[in-house]
Amino acid sequence: MKTVIALAATLMLAGCASNGVEASRTADCARPGADQELALNMAEDMANEGRLYASLANLERLPDDLVQVRLRKARVLRLMGRNEAEPLYKSLLGTCLAADGEHGLGQLAAAKNDNAAATQYLEHAAKMAPTEGKIRNDLGVVYLNQRRISEARFEFMTAMELQQSDTLAAFNMVTLLIYQDNWKQAAELANMAKLSPQQVADAQARAEKIRGSATQAATSPANRLTEVVDASTGAVK
Repeated sequence: MKTVIALAATLMLAGCASNGVEASRTADCARPGADQELALNMAEDMANEGRLYASLANLERLPDDLVQVRLRKARVLRLMGRNEAEPLYKSLLGTCLAADGEHGLGQLAAAKNDNAAATQYLEHAAKMAPTEGKIRNDLGVVYLNQRRISEARFEFMTAMELQQSDTLAAFNMVTLLIYQDNWKQAAELANMAKLSPQQVADAQARAEKIRGSATQAATSPANRLTEVVDASTGAVK
């Protein structure tokens, strides 16, 4: 079964680096004008095509007092790896797009391997927008990075049911199942989600990386010292 899995799919645990457009909850936001809406959509399409500089150039024609403009700018700058993304995301806190601001700050923190900050931001975002699948997925990724398996499973399952057309959460769930050596369920999910062989191979590689980091932490000098001390009391064999 492991051979089948290795040949059967990919997971880029990219939840926290997802190129998907963050959902804009604009119900209480000032609505952009028709021309502005057109420019926003054009910039969004460019970003989705990987034309980040062209996208940013188009966004710079629009006023920053529109929260929708700041959100899209923040996303493009984040994907570019630019530091200007953080203050833009922070400027969304307290607005109608506060959940998107928390989400973006969580993504930035996760990219820096700051799981504590990422968890705090993403948990806040999930409370504000509990039906936003991308947020739930990214929270699951951060939990999985911390090997908080039951919590990660809950978030991935929620994300899969909320956004059935988006397979990213399924990618991440396959990684979790492989991490647990649950090859049968991983194969079934990979087939159901129609993941490619490369995707499953990537999921397996990611699971091994997470397992390896856990092993490395367990054998660090500090932990080895703890094991020696505990062994003297018979607590650890």
